[in-house]
Amino acid sequence: MIFIDMMPAACSEIVGDIEDLISSQDITPKERYSNKKSVTVRARKKQNAQVKHESEVETYTAPASIIPGTQTIYIKTWGCAHNSSDSEYMAGLLTAYGYTLTDNKLDADLWLLNSCTVKNPAEDHFRNEVEAGQRKGKAVVVAGCVPQGAPKTGFLHGLSVIGVQQIDRVVEVVEETLKGHTVRLFGQKKEGGRKTGGASLLLPKVRKNPLIEIIPINTGCLNQCTYCKTKHARGDLGSYPPDEIVFRAQQSFKEGVCELWLTSEDTGTYGRDIDTNLPELLWKLVEIIPCGCMMRVGMTNPPYILEHLEEMAKILSHPRVYSFLHIPVQSGSDAVLGDMKREYNRADFQKVVDYLRERVPGITIATDIICGFPTETEEDFQDTMSLCKQYRFPSLFINQFYPRPGTPAARMPRLPAQEVKKRTRQLSEFFQSYQPYSHKIGEVQDVLVTEVSHDRKHYVGHNKFYEQVLLPKHGELVGKMVAVKIVSCSKYSMNGEPLQKGSSRLSYDLTSPLSWGKVSGIEAAPTSHHLIP
Repeated sequence: MIFIDMMPAACSEIVGDIEDLISSQDITPKERYSNKKSVTVRARKKQNAQVKHESEVETYTAPASIIPGTQTIYIKTWGCAHNSSDSEYMAGLLTAYGYTLTDNKLDADLWLLNSCTVKNPAEDHFRNEVEAGQRKGKAVVVAGCVPQGAPKTGFLHGLSVIGVQQIDRVVEVVEETLKGHTVRLFGQKKEGGRKTGGASLLLPKVRKNPLIEIIPINTGCLNQCTYCKTKHARGDLGSYPPDEIVFRAQQSFKEGVCELWLTSEDTGTYGRDIDTNLPELLWKLVEIIPCGCMMRVGMTNPPYILEHLEEMAKILSHPRVYSFLHIPVQSGSDAVLGDMKREYNRADFQKVVDYLRERVPGITIATDIICGFPTETEEDFQDTMSLCKQYRFPSLFINQFYPRPGTPAARMPRLPAQEVKKRTRQLSEFFQSYQPYSHKIGEVQDVLVTEVSHDRKHYVGHNKFYEQVLLPKHGELVGKMVAVKIVSCSKYSMNGEPLQKGSSRLSYDLTSPLSWGKVSGIEAAPTSHHLIP
């Protein structure tokens, strides 16, 4: 069985109290980019990391000789859909080379851990997993935004690192690590002096869900938000060529995918570095989406969607595009938005939401709020409360402010912890006070079924507005567009009864291991010479 263990970006829509983690050895982007060495290989030291219980450490000892491609790899991912896509590509390259992936970490020869630096909790979990691997005597390779954004962090000392733009070289990093060496890759991919999107989209991949293709359309962003550390890792904007994105999508649909996710740190900025824009890309993709399949557009910040509102409304109204958009506002106060350097104001955000709600009836707008930013007054917080009360967002991601090391906000005096908790609790209680789906009981909806619920008791589908609908576990529903009647609802989902079996080009049983782990893709890295075509 081939499996990738992934932690979703937000298992819960409300984040509670979590201990803060600040690395004293963090570095700034200027310090990091002053050294552009692409690869450093050195012998692994016997004590290769700082761990809490040195008596429990079983330091990885490389065998006298190894046959590359015969070992077992455990992959775990934290964070956004972009990280998930990176892990799927790395899994595809490793599998194509001959390595076996496993969901049993104790049986694995090497742990590949793909990290997220957006929030302290994700970094805490990542650090704990790194130390757990070292205590078990496993070879450990780290990837993602934590090592890319802060490579000198203490607990990463002596570990092999794959930079966010170097995932196509995962095979050689894994091979060298298994031999007992440390490899650290941080190079930036450029073309004609311009940063590109990163590793090729045409690499083989092992999809976490065989029905869902995640395509990163660009990497990095144009903002300089004072609280965000992702920019330190992903850097400035780099867009993939539209033809490469369209070709990847076409290939994915041929392989049985029925849901396409477009992801990036900010989809709205797509194409600004290559003389195109997001609507132009989306219209090209709409033309090649098969009947019975759907496309979801990923997160965009308000400034970059304002100038495309008319075209975006048309695209989001298309029958094969989810009427859904994630637009983080972070605060309802203009003063706080200015201190965050968000490059828009409350009125800009309202214009976006009002326009889309008018032109795309029923559209789902999801948003994010940060409670307790250092300069947030009680009046500022009430501005946020009034914004949330005005729109009653069905999906509201509430986060306490935690300073990310190396960011300007981390140097600001913090609000008292109890005040931050109080505001978070107040907004959370309001969010829990209303039911967004109760008026839909009795409706008949078309639902695309693509997942299994966390409790394994239901299939999960999404309607045109990307609202979650739980269905009975009938195998013939998976991968199909099904007409259902909504019979009940909860805060986060609806329950539906199928009215007919539905239609689909291909059928999957997501509960069967046999449906997971297929290597897909058109091309593979030159280092992968044992490729599955």
